[in-house]
Amino acid sequence: MKITLVAGARPNFMKIAPIIRAIEKAKANGQPMEYRIVHTGQHFDHKMSGDFFEQLGIPEPDINLGAGGGTQAEQTAAVMVRFEREIEANMPDVVLVVGDVTSTMACTIAAKKLCVPVVHVEAGIRSGDMMMPEEINRIVTDSICDQFFTTTRQAGDRLRKYGVETKRIHFVGNTMIDTLYQNIDRLVKPLIWDQAGLEERKYFLLTLHRPSNVDNPEKLIKYLEALRTGIGNKKIIFPVHPRTRKVLDDIDYHDQHLIQIDPLGYLEFIYLLKFSKAVITDSGGITEEATVLNIPCLTLRDTTERPETVEIGSNELVGSDPNNLVYYLEKLAQGRWKQGAAPEFWDGRTSERIVDILIRVYK
Repeated sequence: MKITLVAGARPNFMKIAPIIRAIEKAKANGQPMEYRIVHTGQHFDHKMSGDFFEQLGIPEPDINLGAGGGTQAEQTAAVMVRFEREIEANMPDVVLVVGDVTSTMACTIAAKKLCVPVVHVEAGIRSGDMMMPEEINRIVTDSICDQFFTTTRQAGDRLRKYGVETKRIHFVGNTMIDTLYQNIDRLVKPLIWDQAGLEERKYFLLTLHRPSNVDNPEKLIKYLEALRTGIGNKKIIFPVHPRTRKVLDDIDYHDQHLIQIDPLGYLEFIYLLKFSKAVITDSGGITEEATVLNIPCLTLRDTTERPETVEIGSNELVGSDPNNLVYYLEKLAQGRWKQGAAPEFWDGRTSERIVDILIRVYK
């Protein structure tokens, strides 16, 4: 079996790393499997991509399509054109896409037009927010792919409502959590720990990157000011996404308690997350990691495609109104935060289940 694995943006790398490890294990046990890693180049900043391959032990990509930059349409078109050429030159038995970034959708379309089967890891999740580009990517990908690997039973139920046959839906768990468990004993203390004099549970971690939160400078400032009001003089470590950096530089925003740093590698970021008081974020993936680590998580969005992190885990939806932050921060300070738990099958063995199913379906 020849598998093409697609990685386009930072979260993808964390999702394919354990799958590669499971494939290698299956090969060592005599399974006739080959894989080819295609990096679409959707994220081209080294800190947003290259470090992840190095830290997680992923082999260098067999090809980088170099399709970063441009508008949504330009990027989608560039990925499709270049991935089509890649498929024609290196025809696989199946293409495996992960997550919900532009590359996921674009590579699915290109492969299906060449009649190559596509399997989607993290299928069936929805936020219900059509203003999110990721929601469109999810819907399109799930409407044409062949096999669906889900992180929760609810995602499978949703796919069945769309008419997907049960035999094509596979509840396997979460590969992001496989990566977390495989690296939890390898975490690296980042330089900022000693530079800022950080102590366990005495600082907050902040990430913001969604256009709806950061593109409007006034809204971004309101978030940061509400955060400062809610936590007083405690330190906030803020690894700044390139998109957010541009806005902060344009408005020349500085605060001595808001410590802005460059994006971190995976091992350094999870170190900060593991020992933080709480994380404030608009990322979906971080809510999953925080849930398994049982770190209070405040999500600055009105909806989430990962409701299990709220219903079972340590996450709360704060909403898109910056004024809501203070209430949740007070709740945290008063020790009234809920005790979370890990959802079913978030056990570190998801990738093994995926590879077992691939062998059965495409042998």
